[in-house]
Amino acid sequence: MKKHIALIEDEPGIRDNYRAAFERRGYHVATYGDRPSAWQVLRQRLPDLAIIDVGLGDEPEGGFALCQALRDQSATLPIIFLTARDSDIDTVHGLRLGADDYVTKDMSLDHLLARITALLRRAEAWAEALQKPDELVQRGRMEMNVDRMTVSWEQQPVDLTVTEFWMLHSLVQHPGHVRSREQLMEAASTVLDDNTVTSHIKRIRRKFVQLDASFDGIQTAYGMGYRWNAREV
Repeated sequence: MKKHIALIEDEPGIRDNYRAAFERRGYHVATYGDRPSAWQVLRQRLPDLAIIDVGLGDEPEGGFALCQALRDQSATLPIIFLTARDSDIDTVHGLRLGADDYVTKDMSLDHLLARITALLRRAEAWAEALQKPDELVQRGRMEMNVDRMTVSWEQQPVDLTVTEFWMLHSLVQHPGHVRSREQLMEAASTVLDDNTVTSHIKRIRRKFVQLDASFDGIQTAYGMGYRWNAREV
């Protein structure tokens, strides 16, 4: 199925030239000459990508308003500003409103098409990732979301650092099995001395204990390392 591009450009000649060029590359293109007519359609059905001029008819910043409205509709819709306005202020403003790219009309058509292709590819990859379920690890009262790197205990969030997260992840993979300090370092992709590993484990415990004074999920195997309490599975 052809990708659907919405082109919002108030100059008829420029609009037609870009439309023809995009259609030659295999895109389905819907064009609009002003913000109200574009919004009337796009608020009902979003395109795969939107290309917007900043100044639209009698609205010098109509493109900015349209970008903001579209971004409120969708956090993932690819949006490109294509405009003659090349000031840093306009560029920064457009990007802050949520546009993915801000380019000027003196850019070559091949360059613009390459950016469109890249944005559409990124959007597809993101959409596929969103459809995949997150990897969850449930160990008794502890839940770990590996994709979001979050941990909760009895549904209360535990605020871990990246190093602490991966050490805990290593421990809970095989409840009851001892993980040495070297294995914990490897899991966290870091190089630490034994005392620092011990400090990380203490901090992890402390964060759980702050939520539950009876927490004993992490046990010390003296002289060997640490294990996740097999009772907490």
